[in-house]
Amino acid sequence: MTLKKLSHLQQLEAESIYILREVAAQFERPALLFSGGKDSITLVHLALKAFRPGKFPFPLVHIDTGHNFQEALDFRDALAKRIGEKLIVRYVQDSIDQGKAVEEKGKFPSRNAIQTVTLLDTISEFKFDACIGGARRDEEKARAKERVFSVRDEFGSWDPKLQRPELWNIYNGKIHVGENVRVFPISNWTELDVWEYIRTENIDLPSLYFSHKREIVWRENVVFPVSKFITLDASDKVEEKTVRFRTVGDMTCTAAVESEANHIDDIIREIQISRTTERGSRLDDKRSEAAMEERKRGGYF
Repeated sequence: MTLKKLSHLQQLEAESIYILREVAAQFERPALLFSGGKDSITLVHLALKAFRPGKFPFPLVHIDTGHNFQEALDFRDALAKRIGEKLIVRYVQDSIDQGKAVEEKGKFPSRNAIQTVTLLDTISEFKFDACIGGARRDEEKARAKERVFSVRDEFGSWDPKLQRPELWNIYNGKIHVGENVRVFPISNWTELDVWEYIRTENIDLPSLYFSHKREIVWRENVVFPVSKFITLDASDKVEEKTVRFRTVGDMTCTAAVESEANHIDDIIREIQISRTTERGSRLDDKRSEAAMEERKRGGYF
């Protein structure tokens, strides 16, 4: 009998499903961090393949900064309702109100760093021992250092020097009391892989990822969305542009790209010729040379 060779996407899919099932087997209280962005939507699709017709062995969890795109929030709620899975939402605003986090000042105040406070409180509240996320190694150099099973200490901190070897797809989920593991099932995927998989599987996405008209201002030579969360002054010139978003974070730190791509095939062609990374439009990553690694050491996902 001749065995059918798996395609590149089928191999990635199989690996990710295996990792999700390993999480279910090794941990008592896992959670899937779900924001309504394309990577977490892909994770949900993979979880459906891994566990249906049964229920997910974990809830969906979103740390809502309060600066999200409404399109992503609406999609998040609709998807959770459609698949009938539990969605837990915790709010950064509550952490601010309780005095646990201090909000930035200025024209473009980011809540990206302080959402770590809310995340760690949520992990403690529900005693999660594993949190599944959609980070990929191709996104950013600090991401490339991280294992699929990434152990965090009792303070949520990540130490790149204490990463465990992962040989032959053997994942070690053994942890001490108080520690937790961040799990990245699509670590080995690229942005292009994700989009080709979305096309192959016909996965729905928020409209943000496709071209649309939006009011913008220029900030640090990038196209930045106008929103109620930023403060404009007389020097800011508001324009209407046809844009789309390659990544969806907070409205205060995620820039758009000018684009006419309103179909997945068009987006894939854009990515194939792009000379900038997906997170090249995330201004929070540009605050220092090691911005992402610094946040991860403090407990960021």
